[in-house]
Amino acid sequence: MHLVIAGPPASGKGTQCELIVERYGVVHISTGDILRAEVKAGTANGREAKRCMEAGGLVPDALITKMVIARIGKSDVRQRGYLLDGFPRTAAQAKSLSKVTTVDAFVLLTTPDNVLVGRAVGRRLDPKTGVIYHLTYKPPPTNDPALTRRLVHRSDDTEETVGKRLATYHATIGPIKTHFEPCLSLIDANRKPTTIAGDIFAALDGKAFKSAATSSLVVRSHVAPPARL
Repeated sequence: MHLVIAGPPASGKGTQCELIVERYGVVHISTGDILRAEVKAGTANGREAKRCMEAGGLVPDALITKMVIARIGKSDVRQRGYLLDGFPRTAAQAKSLSKVTTVDAFVLLTTPDNVLVGRAVGRRLDPKTGVIYHLTYKPPPTNDPALTRRLVHRSDDTEETVGKRLATYHATIGPIKTHFEPCLSLIDANRKPTTIAGDIFAALDGKAFKSAATSSLVVRSHVAPPARL
């Protein structure tokens, strides 16, 4: 399966990505992870990306598109399929993606802005494990002082920066929704994670069956499938 999950900042994409990967076995490709690796390495791309993220803006299309397309061309993705998380975020990125791959489902999480701000401001990142906690909804363990000391309040998780990111998101998501409308699934993400996941699975299960059936048909008929990343 070739999947994309999208939504505003703090809409719960990370939690749902874990559940989707567990159920369907696809490769999770997070643009956030790709970008943070570049920032940590101190590359020119990483420095440019960091300036954009800290200002609440988007990483330039050409930069992030190049990184993502290179990743979906890897052998593990060809074998297992992918779940794109955080890409595409602009109409130009969506068009570039569609030139090199076919998206089976576009899952879009929706949540009121005031809820999203509260979620983001309370987040804390463990830089050692990559786990994200929340001071209210998912507190870090109280019996691990070392973990507590190393928790980071990310510079882009302030109320002001989140507000800018939300404004940018709302300004760009419309054309992306239109681009992927044939495979779009809108999911209310202002509920319990398990309830949200149930709706996502209901939307994706039929597409998974169709993908499997198509693959079987290709094998039985010995017809080479069209080129597809």
